Amino acid sequence: MVRSRIEAVGAMLPAAEVTTAELMKQLAIENPVDLERVSGVRARRKCGAGEDSFTLAAAAAREALRNSRYEAADLDVIISCSITRIRDEDFTLEPSFALILRNELGAHRAIHFDVSNACAGMMTGVLVLDRMIRAGMVRRGLVVSGERITPISDTAVREISEKYDPQFASLTVGDAGAAVILDAEGGPDEGIDYVELNTSAAFAQLCLGMPSDKSSGIALYTDNRAMHNEARYLLWTTRQQDFLRARGSGFGAENYDYVIHHQFSGPAVELINKIAEREFDAAVPPGLAVLDKYGNTASTSHFVVLHDALRQQRLHAGAKVLMVPAASGVVAGFLSVTLGELRVG
Repeated sequence: MVRSRIEAVGAMLPAAEVTTAELMKQLAIENPVDLERVSGVRARRKCGAGEDSFTLAAAAAREALRNSRYEAADLDVIISCSITRIRDEDFTLEPSFALILRNELGAHRAIHFDVSNACAGMMTGVLVLDRMIRAGMVRRGLVVSGERITPISDTAVREISEKYDPQFASLTVGDAGAAVILDAEGGPDEGIDYVELNTSAAFAQLCLGMPSDKSSGIALYTDNRAMHNEARYLLWTTRQQDFLRARGSGFGAENYDYVIHHQFSGPAVELINKIAEREFDAAVPPGLAVLDKYGNTASTSHFVVLHDALRQQRLHAGAKVLMVPAASGVVAGFLSVTLGELRVG
């Protein structure tokens, strides 16, 4: 059976940094919550002049290609997964980001389409490309996303008027681009082991991105109390437990070396891991994270973490990594990948 693998990874972070302390000073309320303590976010990157969702995505894609043995012309497909499709200050729906990126990179024979699934966007793109490779439809492709998402922070700073406000989660986000190349060269010791996602629409109203109801900005409204509770966290553990049981396996038997959660809250991830250990009756592996220095980078978060860990040489060939998404919708699931020899610039 054909098995896909991660062949190369790229990322792009803007140079400008904004600390949580700096951001909180801009709020027009007294004694706001200690956001750094309750979220774990110390700083985040923010686009400067000439930077946007498209430039971040293109830069991440170029780095992935530099780290790859393939040229852009070798790609069979490009899948763009950005939530914030901002280019030249405009939110671009047509032409698709995937088409513009194809032309920008010179991948002129690649089929191309956009996928949108909130913060699980890149995970969804990888799932789709994995299935295309396994079905023999393509041999190699690029999944890419650029997120200029900090405008929701700008809106929140202007509009937050209460200590507990549905826009507080907007203050944790950061801008970033990420890209991953998959090909059909996986084998017994390298490749995507499995990737599964599921959506629970019962929670769909808990995190909504839309135009602000007070100003001309874009905004994110999150019911944090309802969003971050055990019932939602069990969407992951129940689905993976059922999946592994059907395979005749269990969480402990999978021997994961690391886990990468969606980068949204340090304390929440700690709680999720405690629940997971109870439900799986097994230890959760060490976590990889960049939340403290980059914040929540939306659809790019798992692959920004992966890139950062590779750059720091924390990951080796043969490492088995479990990625766990958490996205508006609400989307849960898991991706298990055994890494080969990957390098980053």
